[in-house]
Amino acid sequence: MATLKTPIAPVPTASDFLDIVLSKTQRKTPTVVHPGWKITRIRSFYMRKVMFTKDAFAEKLDAILKEFPIMDNLHPFVSSLLNVLYDKNHYKLALGQLNTAKHLIEQVSKDYIRLVKFGDSLYRCKQLKRAALGRMATIMKRQKDPLAYLEQVRQHMSRLPPIDPSTRTLLICGYPNVGKSSFINKVTRSDVDVKPYAFTTKSLFAGHMDYKYLRWQVIDTPGILDHPLEEMNTIEMQSITALAHLRAAVLYFMDLSEQCGYTVEAQVQLFNSIKPLFANKPCILAINKVDAKRLSDLEPERAALVQSIIDESDGKVKLAELSTYTDE
Repeated sequence: MATLKTPIAPVPTASDFLDIVLSKTQRKTPTVVHPGWKITRIRSFYMRKVMFTKDAFAEKLDAILKEFPIMDNLHPFVSSLLNVLYDKNHYKLALGQLNTAKHLIEQVSKDYIRLVKFGDSLYRCKQLKRAALGRMATIMKRQKDPLAYLEQVRQHMSRLPPIDPSTRTLLICGYPNVGKSSFINKVTRSDVDVKPYAFTTKSLFAGHMDYKYLRWQVIDTPGILDHPLEEMNTIEMQSITALAHLRAAVLYFMDLSEQCGYTVEAQVQLFNSIKPLFANKPCILAINKVDAKRLSDLEPERAALVQSIIDESDGKVKLAELSTYTDE
């Protein structure tokens, strides 16, 4: 399964595209028609110009089409993440428009070369060459929007974290502001933004740590709020994508002190609502901020609610109490 390994070259705007191709034609093909030339030589002179321009357009468009990954060939995690960030259909449409433009330019070149073959004067051949290049340029100008869109996608792809779906992974999830980013800062020595409000983490963040001589990939997901899938925003959908498609051990963070702004009941309810996503994954219930409140400090019925997560899991969910503040 393919992942996004190779960086993609910047996509030029439609006007830059034209400048690159037409200046290349000017540089790489002869520019002067001598007065004594026979008509056959004049025809081949202009036919060469048309063919060279067509090849330059096709080469540049091919390079763009080959560099952008085909969604269906990617690992399901990468494919779903891209679909969340920018709609798969829009992406396919933009690439399809460039492919169509390439075929149209090739057709224009064929038609005009046939006409130049029968040009009966220098003036006629020159006008046909100008018309051919003009039509190719018009086709390219119409690709302004797909090219601009693909450049946006390219910039976004280059900023995606280098997540390897096939390596050992620790996936951290839970409500916003329960201490997920503080934890990843401690274990991976990385620097994730930590602020006292929700959605500080706007996208997936990957760090690495060594444990028992093995390298682990640690992924900090944006906080998930408890509402139906259809109502989730892009930030939350990235977390759901990671939970669904990555083979990983899951750390579900809870804050019993409720400093995060969410009740214990709401945090238990969220765990139960996303539980199907990590049905076959090892899971640890990480009770964070024990410096503020431990499980034993809760009222009996609320403690029983948290304990029910462990009891109902048939031993699949383990409990861990920690504090990223005191390193406990």
